[in-house]
Amino acid sequence: MCGIFGCISKNGNVAPIIHEALKRLEYRGYDSVGEATLYNGKLYIKKDQGKIDEVHKIHNLDDLPGNIGIGHTRWATHGAPLKVNAHPHTDCDEQIAVVHNGIIENFSELKLELENRGHMFRSKTDTEVIAHLIEEALKSSSLSLEEAVLDAVRRLEGSYAIAVVSTKEPDKIVCARNESPLVLGLGENAVYCASDIPAFLPLTNKMVVVNDGELVVLSPEGFKIKKISDASLVTREPKIVDWTPEMAVKQGYPHFMLKEIHEQPACLRNTLRLQEHYLDLMSTFLDRAREVFLVACGTSYHACLAASYMFSKLAFLATYPVIASEFVEQHGKSVNIDSTILAVSQSGETADTLAAVNCARQRAATVLGLTNVIGSTLTRVSRVYICQQSGPEIGVAATKTFTSQLSVLAQLALRLAKKRGKVSQDEMDFLAEKLESLPDVVEKIIETQEENVKRIAKKYKDAETFFFLGRGINTATAYEGRLKLMEIAYVPAIAYPAGESKHGPISLVEKGFPVVFICPRDGTHKTMVGNIMEMKARGASIIAVVEEDDDEVKGLADDYIEVPRGIPEVLSPIPFVIPLQLLAYYMAVERGHNPDTPRNLAKSVTVK
Repeated sequence: MCGIFGCISKNGNVAPIIHEALKRLEYRGYDSVGEATLYNGKLYIKKDQGKIDEVHKIHNLDDLPGNIGIGHTRWATHGAPLKVNAHPHTDCDEQIAVVHNGIIENFSELKLELENRGHMFRSKTDTEVIAHLIEEALKSSSLSLEEAVLDAVRRLEGSYAIAVVSTKEPDKIVCARNESPLVLGLGENAVYCASDIPAFLPLTNKMVVVNDGELVVLSPEGFKIKKISDASLVTREPKIVDWTPEMAVKQGYPHFMLKEIHEQPACLRNTLRLQEHYLDLMSTFLDRAREVFLVACGTSYHACLAASYMFSKLAFLATYPVIASEFVEQHGKSVNIDSTILAVSQSGETADTLAAVNCARQRAATVLGLTNVIGSTLTRVSRVYICQQSGPEIGVAATKTFTSQLSVLAQLALRLAKKRGKVSQDEMDFLAEKLESLPDVVEKIIETQEENVKRIAKKYKDAETFFFLGRGINTATAYEGRLKLMEIAYVPAIAYPAGESKHGPISLVEKGFPVVFICPRDGTHKTMVGNIMEMKARGASIIAVVEEDDDEVKGLADDYIEVPRGIPEVLSPIPFVIPLQLLAYYMAVERGHNPDTPRNLAKSVTVK
């Protein structure tokens, strides 16, 4: 997730306007920044790695000349956060500049084709192919900039919101959108395009939403919208935005956490666009390992716990999920050159995880990394790393980063299963199809169950303690649900494998004691029903997360939350955790707490 902005002004230089707009978009990405303006037929660019204020202090972003320009603040997904990879990106002759938010799936093929035609690439990004595609269209025909951009985006696969300027038509910005957000702002003496409304809200509250599959041409006279598919004109009336700037940053949501829960379908779609080369490479290292440790902290550890079931069931690979702070004491002396460590850290800077990694490296173990931050320490010390492509997560409690980690780990398990020949092609195809459907499944859960979860939270807001029980792979889901409730609603909670509940914890249960069961219709279903009966017999209030057609558990539960049926067991933690995230959020709100800033917690724990 990055932030893009464009502006055409009738009243002087746009560089300071772009600079301030990018500051308002910095929550979308902050590892590099850049601006491009047009003046007297020439393209001017300033960009560098670092946060906006750092780059501005070095380069003075405000003194670029011209009344038309584009800007970008980056969260890296392709290419490290270096100056050469910062946007805008240009064509060979530096006559075209492009800023982009999204992921181009087929950039490797396009790049090879363009290199064979003589194009020279400077960066390691997927975005640069767009500039060269437009250049190719312009030089090989008599197309206008609008037509050349249209020709280029029709060849792109993946997600994008782009803004393009060219010295050949210096009074226009051409934009296009597919799956990444794009809005227009209409002022009295200026027009704007941006990833989010906050970018231009202090300048105008008159906006137009650009829909997927649409191209926009901005000019001093205004805007026109066309469909990418057939270039037909689209008529759309502007709307007046009545949000405050704070509301706009959160896209109207009261808290970042809720916004990020709602972003999960889009994040899951992005994780399905991972480069196969890196999945293959990492699965090759896993296949060679004599022993594999999955090392992480907090929510990332719960993702590793679920992944241990995935690797076992799909690839017949035994893995050992380990809490990072315990790794050195538990396994530090036993790891060796035959050991592989898959370290999972949203920030890539978690101190305990890095300490475990350093211990393993000193003993010649292979280190693999899964993180959300390219350029982090974990990416620098890993033999191979994968970026989970969730975008910045502002809320302290991990939500979209957890489901993205699960998606990546599931893809690795499937890739390894195929490499080892442990799963039939039919089953591989089935699981791949179900994995592709998960963004839509998660979207449906949020749309259909949020109000129900809100009601349940209101009902149990005064409960003093909660139980979370799951079996098999959804033991990890129970742990994650418990963690979310504790960290943002401050409700003491206990999570156990349901089979262990009789070995002590059941002594706490009394009338009205809320117990949350994660109940997919898999091989654990029958025994879960027995566990529900045990708790119910002691007066517990049963809250069940169930599949839509599970009438048996619905009949036993005091309250239930429905998940679409037919999710394979190895993928079930992704949809089944969504109601638990919502429950924690609404419990926090009902109890009067700010879920974005839970007390005593930090987003990235960089001390041991």
